[in-house]
Amino acid sequence: MSAITFNHLHCHTQFSLLDGAAGISKMYQKAVKDGMRGMAITDHGNMLGVFEFVAEAGKNNNQVKPIVGCEFYLVENRHKKQFTKEDKDKRYHQLFLAKNAEGYRNLVKMCSLGYIEGLYGKYPRIDKELVLQYHQGLIATTCCLGAEVPQTIMKKGEAEARKVFEWWFNIFGDDYYIELQRHHLKEQDVVNQTLLKFAKEYNVKIIATNDSHYVDREDANAHDILLCLNTGEKQSTPKMDEFIDDSVLARNRRFAFPNDEFYFKTTHEMHTLFKDVPQALDNTNEIVDKIEPLKLKQDILLPHFQVPDGFTNQDDYLRHITFEGAHKRYKEITPEIEERLNFELFTIKTMGFAGYFLIVADFIAAGREIGVLVGPGRGSAAGSAVAYCIGITNIDPIHYQLLFERFLNPDRKSMPDIDTDFDDEGRQKVIDYVVKKYGRQQVAQIVTYGTMAAKMSIKDVARVMDLPLAESNALAKLVPEKPGISLNRLLKAPLTGDDSLTAKEALMPDDIENAKQLRQILEGDDLRGKVLKEALVLEGSVRGTGIHAAGIIIAPKDLTEIIPVCTTKETDLLVTQFEGKIIEDAGVIKMDFLGLKTLTIMRDALLLIEQNHGVKIDLDSLPLDDPKTYELYQKGETNGTFQFESAGMQKHLRDLKPDRFSDLIAMNALYRPGPLEYIPNYIARKHGREKISYDLPEMQEFLEDTFGITVYQEQVMLLSQKLASFTKGDADVLRKAMGKKQKAVLDKMKVKFIEGSVKKGHPGAVCEKIWTDWEAFASYAFNKSHSTCYALVAYQTAYLKAHYPAEYMAAVLTHNQSQIEKITFFMDECRRMGIPVKGPDINESDVHFSVNLKGEIRFALSAIKGVGEAAVEEIIRERKNNGPFKGLFDFAKRVNLRTVNKKSFESMSYAGAFDCFGLKRAQFFFSPVNEQQNLIEKAIKFGGMYQQAQQSSQASLFGNSYVEDVPEPPIPDCEEFPLLERLTHERDTIGIYLTGHPLDEYRITIGNFCNCQFTNIENNKNKELAIGCMVTEADHRTTKNGRSFGRFLLEDFSGSFELTLFGDDYINFKNYFEKGRFLFIRGRFQPNWNRTSEELKVQQVKLLSTVLEDLSKKITLTVPLARVNKKFIDQLEELCLRHPGNMSLTVRVNDSQTNYSADLFSNKYRLAADLRVFDTIGQWDFVSYRLN
Repeated sequence: MSAITFNHLHCHTQFSLLDGAAGISKMYQKAVKDGMRGMAITDHGNMLGVFEFVAEAGKNNNQVKPIVGCEFYLVENRHKKQFTKEDKDKRYHQLFLAKNAEGYRNLVKMCSLGYIEGLYGKYPRIDKELVLQYHQGLIATTCCLGAEVPQTIMKKGEAEARKVFEWWFNIFGDDYYIELQRHHLKEQDVVNQTLLKFAKEYNVKIIATNDSHYVDREDANAHDILLCLNTGEKQSTPKMDEFIDDSVLARNRRFAFPNDEFYFKTTHEMHTLFKDVPQALDNTNEIVDKIEPLKLKQDILLPHFQVPDGFTNQDDYLRHITFEGAHKRYKEITPEIEERLNFELFTIKTMGFAGYFLIVADFIAAGREIGVLVGPGRGSAAGSAVAYCIGITNIDPIHYQLLFERFLNPDRKSMPDIDTDFDDEGRQKVIDYVVKKYGRQQVAQIVTYGTMAAKMSIKDVARVMDLPLAESNALAKLVPEKPGISLNRLLKAPLTGDDSLTAKEALMPDDIENAKQLRQILEGDDLRGKVLKEALVLEGSVRGTGIHAAGIIIAPKDLTEIIPVCTTKETDLLVTQFEGKIIEDAGVIKMDFLGLKTLTIMRDALLLIEQNHGVKIDLDSLPLDDPKTYELYQKGETNGTFQFESAGMQKHLRDLKPDRFSDLIAMNALYRPGPLEYIPNYIARKHGREKISYDLPEMQEFLEDTFGITVYQEQVMLLSQKLASFTKGDADVLRKAMGKKQKAVLDKMKVKFIEGSVKKGHPGAVCEKIWTDWEAFASYAFNKSHSTCYALVAYQTAYLKAHYPAEYMAAVLTHNQSQIEKITFFMDECRRMGIPVKGPDINESDVHFSVNLKGEIRFALSAIKGVGEAAVEEIIRERKNNGPFKGLFDFAKRVNLRTVNKKSFESMSYAGAFDCFGLKRAQFFFSPVNEQQNLIEKAIKFGGMYQQAQQSSQASLFGNSYVEDVPEPPIPDCEEFPLLERLTHERDTIGIYLTGHPLDEYRITIGNFCNCQFTNIENNKNKELAIGCMVTEADHRTTKNGRSFGRFLLEDFSGSFELTLFGDDYINFKNYFEKGRFLFIRGRFQPNWNRTSEELKVQQVKLLSTVLEDLSKKITLTVPLARVNKKFIDQLEELCLRHPGNMSLTVRVNDSQTNYSADLFSNKYRLAADLRVFDTIGQWDFVSYRLN
C-alpha cells in the first residue's frame, strides 16, 4: 500500500439535523487514530457544530487540523419564496471550506444570510450573488451529485455543464477543486468521467471524498433510522430511488440512502477505492496545507455604552452613578460603605466590566420606567453593593452580609453573570427596548440543541422499527427516572464498585435490576434487542433545535460579522447557532432575561388593590417586620405564595413560627435535598430546645443569625477569612471547591486553613473539627445572595396575601387559569380563606379574575371557552362606556355582533354569565313548539335589526324615531336544565364545576368511606382503595378477535381517570359502567399484566347511592364537655326520634383542659343513615362526626 496520506473534506455530523449520525468527538478520534493530517466538517446549511469541532481539535493538540466548512443549499434567487408544481424550488448543494480567518468570516456571513434572507421551509438558501460577494478566503469544490455541476452533467449534458463549471472556476481559480466520490452509484460513475475530463482540460486538481454521514459502516442502520425520524416514516416503508433531495415525495416510498458506503472511511479504504487516481487522495493534503488554523475562542466583545457628556470613560461614569445611588440608598455613607464601594469599583475597573454594569442598569431602569415589575435580584449578583446602588438589585448586601467576591473574584477571570427577573409580559418589553437601543442585527436569542436522551432514543427507534407501543413503553420504563442518565452507561458501566452505576449515578436496587434486564434484552436477537442496539448509537444525537428560555445576546456590531446566526418561526429575533455554554467563548456576551410568573401575579394584584382600595403599594418599601405577614407564615397558610407553598415547607413553618426576615432566608436555603435534615435543629435552637454552641467564640459573629448552624456558602467564606486570614479570592476558591467537591483543591486548602488558624492562636484540633464539619455540609451550603433575593419576593407575596387576600388570590387565579387542577386548588384555598369565588358575570367580570365591591372574586370572561379575546374586549369596552347591561336584549343591541357571535352567546349562557338577567340557563336554548329559533338566536336577530335601524336612522332626516319601533321578542318560560346537565355545560365552558359538583350529594359517603382520589392514585400503589366517582364517558367495544372490552372515563372531586376493563372484569362489571352513573369502586392500583404500567384492578363495584345506608353501621359524635347541656341533649334526642334507623350512636365527650375523653354509648337510640340527619348535625358547629 502507498504511503499517501488522505484527509476527509466532506463530512456531516449530527448537526446535519436528522441527516447526520456522526458525533464530532467520535469522528475526530477516528481521524486521529487513522493518522490523518486534517479533516473538515461540512454540515448542511448550518455551522451549529463548528465551535465544538475546533474545540475538540484543541483538546487533542490539533493532531488533526480542523477545517471549518459548510455544504450550502444554492438557489437561483434566495429572495424568491413562492413556487408551484411546475416551478419548484430547485436547490443545489455547494461545499465551501474556510481557508483562513477571512474565509471563516465570509462563511459565517453567507450561512447567516442563508437563514435571514433565504430561508424557505427548512432550507437556508444562498445564491450566486452572495457567492460573488463573499467568496474571498474560501475553497470551493464541485461537491456531490446534488451540486450544480454534477446535476447539469446528468440533466443537460457536458456542454451546459462546462459553462457552469467555468463560472465557478473563474471565481475561485486555484481554490476550486473537482470532487470525486465513489459510493457504487451508476450516476457517480457517469458524472466522474466528465469531471475527470474537465480536470484535465482546465488543469483543475481532483480530490477524493466520501460523503460521510456516520462514523462506521455498522452505523448505517442507525443513520437510516434518523432519516425515518426526519421524514416521519417507518423503516418498513420501501425506499425510493431518489436520494439526492429529501424533499421529494413519492407515494408509499421513503427517502433513504442507497447503500452503507456513506461513512467515515479509513485511508486504506479510500486508497483501495481510488487506487487508479492516487493523486485524488494526495491533493487533499494540498488543501490541508492551505488552511490557516482558526482561533474561534476570543475575548468578550461588550456592546458600546455611550456615557453622557462630562465623563471621560465608563469607569468614571459608573463611579458617579454608584455614589449618587449610594446617597439615596444609605442616606449616610459610612467608612465601611465607602470602603466596600471603592473595593468593588476597583475590581470592576481592573477586570474591565464597567460597561457590563452600565448596560444592565440601563435596561433595568428602562423596564421600571415603562411599568415592568423587576425582581430584587437573583443569584450572586445580589452580593454587589455597586449593583444595589445603581438599581440592578434591591437587596442591601452589606446589611445581609452578602459577598461581592462570590460574584466577581479578581482571581477568577470570568464574565459577571447578572440574571434579571421581569414580570412575564414585561420581559418582552425590555427585550424590545434593548433591540431598539442596540439594533436588531446586534441582539439575538440563543439556540438550544434538543438531543435524544436515553428514554427518547428508545422510543424514537422503537417507533421507526415498528416495535409495538406497549413493548416500547416497557423498554423505556426500565430506564431510571434520573435526569441525565446515560443509556450507554446503563448498558455498559459496572453495576458496583468504583465508577459504577451504584456509586456514580446512585441507582437504587430496583434500578439496578432494571439495568440487568435491559442488558439481557440487549444480548438477545429479537426486535427489542435490535432497538436497544440502535438506540445506543443514536443516544445524544441532536434531534432538533430550540430557543433558550432566557438568554439574550447583545453584540457591539452586526452579529453576522462575529458568529453564525439563524432564524426561526418561534421568534422575530435572530438566533445564535452556538449554544449558551460556549457562546461567551465565541466573543459575545450572554444576559439572562427571565420571565417570573410571580412578578406578573404581584403586578396584577397591585393594579387590583389600587383599583379597589385607592392604595398604591411600593413593594420595595414594605416593612420587613409586618406581624400579619409573619402570622400567615406561622400558620403555614402559604398556598399561592412564592417558594414556600409545598406541604413539607408549610409543616416546618408551623413548627418554626418565623418572626424575622432572616428565618425566611434560612428556610429558603435549608429546604432542599441535603440540608433539609438540619431544619429540625434550626427550629429547636430558635425555640431554645437545643443548645446553641460555637466551636470558637470568633464564629458567633457570622453564625449567630442561623443559631450556630452553617447554612450559607458566604458564612464559610467569611469564617475562613476571619479564622485563617484567607484572602477574599482564597475564600471564593474554597467555596467553589467545596460546592463541586474538588478533592485536590480541598486538600491544599485544608493545609492552608489549619496553618492559618493555628497561626492566629486557634487550637489545631478544633480547627480540624471545623474543617471536617465544613466538608460534610458545605457541599449543601446554599448561596445566601440568591436565597435572600427569593425570600424577599416570597415575603412580598405573603404580605399581599395577608393584607389584600381577595386581590392577591384573583391575580393568582388569573395566572393559573389554563391549568384546571391549579384553578381548583386555588379556589379551594379561597374558600378556606372565606373569599367567595363567583362565576362569570356579564356586568361584573373583567378580562381576568377580578374583585367586586363586596370583596368577592369574579371569574374571568377570558376563561370562558368559546368567547374570544376580541369578544371579551368588546363587551368590557361597551360596559365601561355605557354602563351595565340591563338584560339580554339590551346586551344584543349594544355589542358588535360580528365580534360577539352566536358561539360567544351560547358559551356565556352555559357558563352562567347571563344569570344576572334573572333567566334560567335552559331558557336561552329553548324553542317553543312551532318556533324554530331559540332565545339566543332571537336576541341576535333583534340586536342586528336594532343596530341596522339605528344606522338607517342616523342617515335619515327624521332622527331615530324608527329605532324605538323595533320590539323586544317575548321570553318563553321553560324548565331549568337538570342539575347534572347544567353542571356539565358549566364544566365544558369554564373547565370546572363552579356552582356545584355532580357528586355533591355524595360528599358524606365519599368523605367517610373513600380513601383515595384520582389525583393521588399514583401515591397509593398496591393498596386497597375505595373511590367514589361518576362515569363521564363509556365506550363498549370489541377486539378484532371478537373479545369484548370497555374503556371508561371516570371523574371524582379531584379530576379524571381512564379505566379499561378486559375479560372477566369487563363481563362482571360492564353493566355498572354507563354514562352518568355514580359508582363506588373497590380495587388495587397495581402493575398491569406485563408490568409496563400501573392499572386500577377493580374488585367490587356498587352504586354510590346505596353505599351510605349499606356501610353506615355506627356514628360517633365528638362534643366538647362544656357544650354538653340540656339543650344539646334535647336536640339530639329529638333528632333520634325523628330519624330512627340502624346506625348505633356513640357520643365522645372531650375535656380540653385535661385532654380526657369518654365514649358514651346509646342503648336506647339508633339513627338513620339519612342526609337530613347529617345536615342537622352539620348545623351544630361545635360537633364533629365520623361514620364507620
